[in-house]
Amino acid sequence: MGREIGLGLVYRDMWQSSGKYMPRVDQLVRVAEPIIDMGCFKRVETNGGGFEQINLLYGENPNTSVRQWTQPFNDAGIETHMLERGLNGLRMYPVPRDVRRLMFKLKKIQGTDISRSFDGLNDTRNLKLSIEYAREGGMIAQAALCITHSKLHTVDYYVKMAETLIDMGADEICIKDMAGIGRPASMGKLVEGIKALKKDILVTYHGHSGPGFSVATSLEAARAGADFIDVGMEPLSFGTGHADLLTVHEVLRDAGFSVPDINMKAYMQARSLTQEFIDEFLGYYINPKNRLMNALLIGPGLPGGMMGSLMADLENNLQSLNKWKEKNNKPPLTQDDLLIKLFEEVEEIWPKMGYPPLVTPFSQYVKNAALVNVMQMEKGKERWSLLDDNTWDMLLGKSGRLPGEVADELKKLAESQGREFFTGDPQDLQPDALDEFRSKMKEKGWETGPDDEELFEYAMHPQQYEAFKSGKAKQDFEADLAKKKEPVQTPADSTPTPTSVGQPKELNIKVNDEIFRVSISYDTDSNSPSSEKEEKQKTVPVASSNGSTKEIKAPLEGKVYLTKESGDKEIKPGDKVNVGDIVLYIEAMKVTNAIKADVSGVVTEVLVKEGEEVFDDDVLIKLS
Repeated sequence: MGREIGLGLVYRDMWQSSGKYMPRVDQLVRVAEPIIDMGCFKRVETNGGGFEQINLLYGENPNTSVRQWTQPFNDAGIETHMLERGLNGLRMYPVPRDVRRLMFKLKKIQGTDISRSFDGLNDTRNLKLSIEYAREGGMIAQAALCITHSKLHTVDYYVKMAETLIDMGADEICIKDMAGIGRPASMGKLVEGIKALKKDILVTYHGHSGPGFSVATSLEAARAGADFIDVGMEPLSFGTGHADLLTVHEVLRDAGFSVPDINMKAYMQARSLTQEFIDEFLGYYINPKNRLMNALLIGPGLPGGMMGSLMADLENNLQSLNKWKEKNNKPPLTQDDLLIKLFEEVEEIWPKMGYPPLVTPFSQYVKNAALVNVMQMEKGKERWSLLDDNTWDMLLGKSGRLPGEVADELKKLAESQGREFFTGDPQDLQPDALDEFRSKMKEKGWETGPDDEELFEYAMHPQQYEAFKSGKAKQDFEADLAKKKEPVQTPADSTPTPTSVGQPKELNIKVNDEIFRVSISYDTDSNSPSSEKEEKQKTVPVASSNGSTKEIKAPLEGKVYLTKESGDKEIKPGDKVNVGDIVLYIEAMKVTNAIKADVSGVVTEVLVKEGEEVFDDDVLIKLS
């Protein structure tokens, strides 16, 4: 019998690499027993990443969910682990020291044994506190290397990074191959290099399936000395997820490694329950293309976790872009057209942005910048015409050191906007926050919870926690799910309208030297109600020839926020606006974009409300 290899089931990551959400806690508790009965897993990933935010969006308490979901594995002696993002903790932007410290203490109390900590820039400074606080809280501190493929990201680069993390006190090392682009031979050499640093340190290989390397890489990693291999299982293995348990199990056994037998009856139960959860509602948030592998991902190197939500973003942006193209008499794009343009743009701008490893949140920043660039350039605008503040923080060094140099064109753009580069420790930019949130909870009459777990939740996810407490989060989710479940109207079901035979949809009408764009409705039922948004779009002023009316339009689709901070003032009629002024914000693709005026004037009307969804090119504000 050969050397024993431990298998880890990444049940959380399976879902979030496939779609937007993961099961509710009642579903997770049901599937725990058959996973345990399978008898082949030493470890199960239970929480971390976006797990707690998703719970809040469901209207569920994340602390209760973590406790109930981890308990069965704790009782069975199976180690549980979570994913955390170093400086960013469990969210997409930096977290204060005191909040990070409380997190590790709480997650251990709630039943999580191992903290898998990564930094999206591979800046080891951002992992120092994660290692320290995890060990202080009684957790196993597993530090991750975020694998990407470039002229900078060599085997030697990663071995040196591992050495630094081991010197910082990391108990284990994880090779986090989030895009599955780690070439098998190189990953084998990396494992050998880590083991040469410290022979008895435990090494896990975590690889996604996207471009197709992961099974071969898992075998190479095992041969080189890896102790654990992470796997997924049907019906969510492969595609943007992970190599399948049955495949990896057989490959390792055939190579002579010792792996536990699989209780196939329990396997089928777990598989059946997972499919049941998909059928109940989670499948509405999984794009079918995410179940496919795609060698095109070798080029851009986008990670599986991000690809899970990318296709949904593309659908929305494609709808917006084609709406603009139709209005401007240009041929539409297909989703594949837009996807290829996106991949090509990622390859173009990634080096210019300093080669950030393509992992959360920085993969989103690169992808978002690429997608917005494509959208803007398709409309004849320049590259970099819209960059959100989170992306700027990354470029300026406020999130950590970039592996490469930022391109001169971005440096000049930063200078033109009065932005300064930062070279210090990014943690120093985040003052402690627990006392502030404790005071807020006292004012609201909210309990801080056992071991301050509710305080932690509020401090980590302020907006989502407030929406959870008010009930708005659950209401919004249920409304969105109901909309997803609405039957799709087919051409056979729809009644032909005059617009299908070439009649105009819009006309420009001149009234008192002011031009109005009028939407023409051919609804056969004159009494049918129109939505508030449709009513607004029936008569929208456009810039007239004498310049009496001006518009500020949405540069992308997303959700409107009239302010960003609690002390900010909403823009209102009568306000003077200059070119370059921030007028509102649009949240899109997990980041908040500051929308700046491209014209000056006095606000006559604000056409959008807080929380309203807008499409690319919708009119937001009218000026005179």
